[in-house]
Amino acid sequence: MNVDETALPGVRILTPARFGDARGFFSESWNKRLLVEHGITLDFVQDNHSLSSRPGTIRGLHFQAPPHAQDKLVRCGRGALFDVVVDIRKGSPTYGHWTGVELSAENGKQLLVPKGFLHGFVTRQPGTEICYKCTDYYAPDCDGAVRWDSCGIDWGVHGDPVLSDKDAAAPALADFDSPFVWEGAA
Repeated sequence: MNVDETALPGVRILTPARFGDARGFFSESWNKRLLVEHGITLDFVQDNHSLSSRPGTIRGLHFQAPPHAQDKLVRCGRGALFDVVVDIRKGSPTYGHWTGVELSAENGKQLLVPKGFLHGFVTRQPGTEICYKCTDYYAPDCDGAVRWDSCGIDWGVHGDPVLSDKDAAAPALADFDSPFVWEGAA
């Protein structure tokens, strides 16, 4: 498995090896022992799976606040999406900075999203499925969002995106009081 750093410390791109033949391929999408060798020591407790029917669907920018903050490992099971994270740790030298990566069923890439980062994505193909592991259980009272168009992200969307009511009504980053504090290291 290749593990690549991004411009945001702690946010990593994981690309599992694929072993293919005429039938298709096999891949280990998560191997705890191997990733511990890369300094990634996470205990996942929940897997999520969502389907977005239409290209141009934006989900995000979401977070789950302490005490139920979540690290996430995100991958695309079908179709293609542009996955994005934004640093929202108060005091971080990269506060408000974002990075993104194309995830697709074809490229097999995964994005590791640490606690203290907003997460969102836009679908590129119809019937796109996203699968992600979380290190804490969903807690509705800790669920939050920041408006998708308030962080300077180039989503590559032409026309109006498909949004949930929650995402359309989320506060802008400039009006957001983050519950996360940078602790000097990722």
